Amino acid sequence: MHRDKSEGLLRRAAAVMPGGVNSPVRAFKGVGGSPVFFESAQGAHMVDVDGNRYIDYVGAWGPMVQGHGFAPLVQAVQRQAAAGLGFGAPTEAEVDMAERLVARVPAIEKARLVNSGTEATMTALRLARGFTGRDLIVKFDGCYHGHSDALLVKAGSGALTLGMPDSAGVPAAVARNTLSVPYNDMDAVDAVLRRHGDAIAAVIVEPVAGNMGCVPPDAHFLPGLREATERVGALLIFDEVMTGFRVGPAGAGALHGVVADLVTLGKVIGGGLPVAALGGRAEVMDHLAPDGPVYQAGTLSGNPLATAAGISMLDALNEAFYTRLAANTQTLADGLAACAQSHQVPVCVNRVCGMFSIFFTSAPAVRGFADVMACDRERYGRFFHAMLDAGVYFAPSAFEAAFVSGAHGEEEIASTLAAADLAFARVHA
Repeated sequence: MHRDKSEGLLRRAAAVMPGGVNSPVRAFKGVGGSPVFFESAQGAHMVDVDGNRYIDYVGAWGPMVQGHGFAPLVQAVQRQAAAGLGFGAPTEAEVDMAERLVARVPAIEKARLVNSGTEATMTALRLARGFTGRDLIVKFDGCYHGHSDALLVKAGSGALTLGMPDSAGVPAAVARNTLSVPYNDMDAVDAVLRRHGDAIAAVIVEPVAGNMGCVPPDAHFLPGLREATERVGALLIFDEVMTGFRVGPAGAGALHGVVADLVTLGKVIGGGLPVAALGGRAEVMDHLAPDGPVYQAGTLSGNPLATAAGISMLDALNEAFYTRLAANTQTLADGLAACAQSHQVPVCVNRVCGMFSIFFTSAPAVRGFADVMACDRERYGRFFHAMLDAGVYFAPSAFEAAFVSGAHGEEEIASTLAAADLAFARVHA
């Protein structure tokens, strides 16, 4: 499979863009080799600039839950483009979107639309501090909540892929206000709250971790966080930028029966266009300007193209869709695990609805950052390239989740497992 045009584009890009990319994880630093430049996509497939066709398990990092080129979404965007690209003023679509979020997510009584997941989580933390009058934030090792200064402390996603879970340029004084503890470790949470409880504004968590790979919460972890934050008067923030409407019709919080004080959403609610949101208890949300003293603004917030895309996506998601999605993902995950076992390659495959990850480890479970870091990243890189050469596109990082869409059917799963049979043989060699 040749990628001459991709190689040429990378040379051009490197001359005018840092690393030749606009987001670090795209650079293939975690797996070696050169990034693939894509040209088109439809359903479960993408085509690169050299004409190579791939089964896609990245899904634009999650939002393509119905697959690429989903007709109702494309049509909605086309209609809105003809009507107007943006107004910098209120539109009915913004209200429609907010009403859908309030109706679907138990934790959300009011919502504010923004442009990116980073902006949503950054605003949620500012709001939590403004509401509580406290400064400290607790996060979890390996969880990524965007690239704002306060959150690049033991972060996941691209920072973890590059081997830099912290970032240059973040003042020490800012980093000191963020405390990071192990995911799925309530003893560590309780210890931090005992020591700093009256200074903690919020605990922020991915209710299903996705930025160190797919790591589900233990049964008592999220309920434990709910009880612990209430005990010390801190807010509980669920970062569902990745999991919101990806793992269920009301998000991961509802899936686990835990109601957070604030929730951040993104990806799926834009269907691939840049839109995100934060929402939560009205008492807390009313502290945002213009009603309250916590300032946040955005010229492109609630952009009509993005809201048109998001509304069409949300309206197409129901319980039956998630039942099919979970069943297909389970079939794929079980098949990958069986295939690896047949080649004596130790793996742990984690799955939550339409998210999954393959961890190259002999450990019986992957429950947090330390488990993830103990996995064999070199083996993942070999597996990734073997699958890429066979026409299957996984994330170019051992620390990212994979995504199944509604467009992945029996044919795509069978082709993926056939490619995996060869890939695991190559990994074992």
